[in-house]
Amino acid sequence: MLSRLPRQSDPNVLVGFETSDDAGVYLLNDTTALVQTVDFLTPIADDPFVYGQIAAANSLSDVYAMGGRPVSALSVVGFPAKGAPELLEEILRGGLSKMEEARCTVIGGHSVRDEELKFGYAVTGVIDPRRIWRNVGARAGDALLLTKPIGTGVIATALKNDKASAESVTVAIASMTRLNREAAEVLQAGEWANAIHAVTDITGFGLLGHAREMAAGSKVSLEIEHGKIEYLPGAAQAARDGFLAGGLKNNREFIEGCVEFAGRVTEENRALLFDPQTSGGLLVAMAPESADAALAALAARGVPARVIGRVVEKRAPLIHVL
Repeated sequence: MLSRLPRQSDPNVLVGFETSDDAGVYLLNDTTALVQTVDFLTPIADDPFVYGQIAAANSLSDVYAMGGRPVSALSVVGFPAKGAPELLEEILRGGLSKMEEARCTVIGGHSVRDEELKFGYAVTGVIDPRRIWRNVGARAGDALLLTKPIGTGVIATALKNDKASAESVTVAIASMTRLNREAAEVLQAGEWANAIHAVTDITGFGLLGHAREMAAGSKVSLEIEHGKIEYLPGAAQAARDGFLAGGLKNNREFIEGCVEFAGRVTEENRALLFDPQTSGGLLVAMAPESADAALAALAARGVPARVIGRVVEKRAPLIHVL
């Protein structure tokens, strides 16, 4: 559909919607560009304050994934006409707490009456136009780093069915409410900064969906070692018990033809790799000689990053899960 729309021509657009990047980038001058994104989601936690926090962290993530610094945000709200105002206040309060943590100022927003509750933000950030991270540019030989565990989708689905353990919910919420700011700051600040070739965040398309975008855009293939990925506690059990969201099934239908699994990869692990994530971590392709130093610096900031695979020369299919 987008391909049939008339094309606008503006030389200041450095990153637009023609690609599958995480946010748009608009040049202001030689040293400053705007990073712009919008995201919202339906409730993923029972506590409205926590839901607001998760929605904010999720909305901010795309700015961090481009290497930008969020500066302002507009809230986007769909709220039932008969909903309790106190509920909306707690959602907004939760979102504001994360925006304050990110040092991003909420300057307004828009709300509509909607029987399905939705909440999120349009976020504007700033970035040095010479240091934009794209989800393309990965090179054969690069190491693949992932900065958060996965499994939020199946745990959220189990929670909706009252089948998630208290531990799995607590850990999943901690992961979803954690900003990608620390990971982005570490990756930008060290001597490894120039060794980073591609970055994306893991959200609705799952690890394999976003990996596919990186591989296809970079004209390479990726090898992912499923045993090196960190999974949230309870995620594998939730997958075994069949708590698979509709988004997971859609991801599998769309992406599976691009993926080859080794025989030892279990069905629950395959499901988790397709699992749609909320406020997931960053997937980073970087020169392998810099990976260990970057991992050590990330660990020092409490970021649970791991090397989960490598970039290889392009071959069919695009993704190989070992």
